[in-house]
Amino acid sequence: MLKGIRSLRTKIFLAMILLVLGATILIATATIYQYSEDALEYHKERLERKEDQIKANINYELRKTSYEVITQNIPLIFKDKIYEIQDIHNMQLSLFDLEGKMLKSSNVSFFEKPSDSIPKEILTKLKNSPSKKYTVRFKLGDKKFRSSYSYITDNYFKPLAILNLPYIEEDDFISRELKSFLIRLAQVYVFLMIIAIVLSYFLSKHITKSLNTISEKIKKTRLETVNKRIQIENVSEEISTLVNAYNDMIDELEKSAAALAATERESAWREMAKQVAHEIKNPLTPMRLTVQSFERKFNNSDPDNPKKVKEFAQTLTQQIDTMSSIASAFSTYANMPAQKDETLNLIKISKLALDIFNEDFIEFNSKEEKITVKLDRAQLIRVVTNLVKNAIHSVEEVKEPKVKVTVFTEQNKAIIEVYDNGVGIPAVNLERIFEPKFTTKSSGMGLGLAMVKSIIENYGGKITLHSEVGKGSVFRVEFPKFNN
Repeated sequence: MLKGIRSLRTKIFLAMILLVLGATILIATATIYQYSEDALEYHKERLERKEDQIKANINYELRKTSYEVITQNIPLIFKDKIYEIQDIHNMQLSLFDLEGKMLKSSNVSFFEKPSDSIPKEILTKLKNSPSKKYTVRFKLGDKKFRSSYSYITDNYFKPLAILNLPYIEEDDFISRELKSFLIRLAQVYVFLMIIAIVLSYFLSKHITKSLNTISEKIKKTRLETVNKRIQIENVSEEISTLVNAYNDMIDELEKSAAALAATERESAWREMAKQVAHEIKNPLTPMRLTVQSFERKFNNSDPDNPKKVKEFAQTLTQQIDTMSSIASAFSTYANMPAQKDETLNLIKISKLALDIFNEDFIEFNSKEEKITVKLDRAQLIRVVTNLVKNAIHSVEEVKEPKVKVTVFTEQNKAIIEVYDNGVGIPAVNLERIFEPKFTTKSSGMGLGLAMVKSIIENYGGKITLHSEVGKGSVFRVEFPKFNN
């Protein structure tokens, strides 16, 4: 998975947390909005109740007054009564004539300056209102107000005056209720958040556990190995589908691997047969020509016959030895590897492998006394001797030949380096140097380095080559170091 992309487990975990947070914010927003709407409705209904009660009180005063009930007498009728009404209902009020001019008012203290008339636009809207009522909302400082306007009528429902009631929207109680509710809501959602974190952790772990198992299996899937099917119980339908798809793929992969292996074996044996046939034909041709020449030139009376027979036998023997060498080389390569693991001292075995060489330009170096590896003794000797033989061949045309074998450790690896100052290998041949049949020599089958590479890789090691034409080559062999 790329680093910039979050894992499925993290996505599930974050989704659960964001879901709870989103629900919290949504409910808190809806609650605040609902409280705001309820507050508006509350103030509207409260003002309407106050208005009805005050108008009932005013109508009562109009019925019992001794003054003629006309607009001009309103200030006389409510000269003192307007203050009584204010005290009874705890609300300030003003009375205007039908043209909007002030008739009588209690002390409207929340206005910066008491208005002595009603604005024309309010009068117009009041006249056009079906309910003959009109309410204005406004704000002074940090407080909100409502101001209602309605008609006062006489006993014949004829308009006498306009009643104005200024009303302060006091939201302290509602705000306290809202704050209290939000605190309780926050406490509940903190608890829910903790539960969501725990649940999302275990849920994401449960969901991704199966995916991790499948992922590990897929990482270990190799064409050249036997791959095990996945067996997981109690999984979701989607995971089960994925597991079945993987198992089907493994079955198909095994069939493909078997078919590929068979094809590769067949191809390898065909190539081997071609190479064997080619190499055997080389000595057979001179043998045939020698026999034909001997038959054609043989004379029973020739006194040199014993000498000719001897030369003829030597020629045939040489070609037969060549064929035997070819057969041995292919047999050795075909039987690789035959492992008999032993705990060996790499330095000691390397020195032992060099004892068969008589060249005085071969040098062995190691600063350590013992480097332990777990290898087959015969195959290790074969690796060293093949590399040294290859190095000796490279320095045949050099005036001052030098072959150096160095054994040392590097981190947790045992290293063998074989250096020569020979002719070097062209870059075009470096990639093919370990291929079977490839050789830069005028003789040989080109199986030595291929065999060496096969041995080394079977023990989990690797071989590399650095070479420059005219300067020489260095073969570097790495084996896992064995720690007792």
